[in-house]
Amino acid sequence: MSASRIASRYAKPIIELAEEKNVLDDVKEDMTGFAAICKESKDFLLMLKSPIIPHLRKAEILKKAFKGKMNDLTLQAFDLITRKNRESILGDVAEEFLHMYNIRKGLQAVTVTSSIKLSDDQRKEFEKLAKKITGKKPIVEEVIDPEIIGGYLLKVEDKQIDQSVSGQLKNIKLKLQTK
Repeated sequence: MSASRIASRYAKPIIELAEEKNVLDDVKEDMTGFAAICKESKDFLLMLKSPIIPHLRKAEILKKAFKGKMNDLTLQAFDLITRKNRESILGDVAEEFLHMYNIRKGLQAVTVTSSIKLSDDQRKEFEKLAKKITGKKPIVEEVIDPEIIGGYLLKVEDKQIDQSVSGQLKNIKLKLQTK
């Protein structure tokens, strides 16, 4: 079974229980922070996936690292997943939880890549464009990439709008090569 299906099976009851106990937004913040840690810290991720470190030791590490900083429901979920020897997918569970949260709240993650930081007006325009495309309230993630030279690259779900200078140069190059 794939890690995403397993993560989904753990994330679903966590989100349902969080909703039932009226701590959904707290757990969402915990999962957002945990997912960010998993993305940023290769050492942390390696610790979770290490076959050398015993499962109970990993549970202790998680408890010491996050006790008092996370909701009890989140900590209990992490403890349960670790006791089931599935701690290697905790990052995936957090990502899947966030995905389910966005669906429940009618939100859509959108990525805007540009060569410079967006102004507030530009950000609002991208939010309007994304809302027009998806019909959902967008959560705009901004990525700065000087390689695109100018313009922007907008990713919404599986759609991509490339209005970057580098994308246009690639298209011109492709057209010239096919002639």
